[in-house]
Amino acid sequence: MENTKLHLLLADDDIDDCDFFKDAIDEISGVCELTILNNGVELMKFLVNDPDSQPNVIFLDLNMPKKSGMECIAEIKASNVLSHIPIIIYSTSLDHTVVNDLYELGAHHYIQKPAEFGSIKSVIKKVVALFGTTTIQPRSRDNFIIQP
Repeated sequence: MENTKLHLLLADDDIDDCDFFKDAIDEISGVCELTILNNGVELMKFLVNDPDSQPNVIFLDLNMPKKSGMECIAEIKASNVLSHIPIIIYSTSLDHTVVNDLYELGAHHYIQKPAEFGSIKSVIKKVVALFGTTTIQPRSRDNFIIQP
């Protein structure tokens, strides 16, 4: 993506987590543009109603009000218009049964929300390295979970 910023979208209802994520993006400086939405209904409206602003990558929390992350990923991957957008699950829990279900639904990666700010920056940098080019790497169970 030469000369353009990577457009990341974070869908998360936890305001503190959103603030830490935004601060991490700001410190990565100039590499990314960030859109933050606070529930699954807002996410789906944004994706459907504003096709010119589609993100390059979606960071998706699982436990959100109104519409869960699980419901959102199922809708996104079922859509011919949206299914190409890589989804990174960004959640507090790390239940391996849920992780396997998310892989089967089509998520590209899973990140357990880091507790430390430096680790948040680290995982975001890894995602930027993975998706900051014009060639998206194929999904793989071997590297599905991204660690700081």
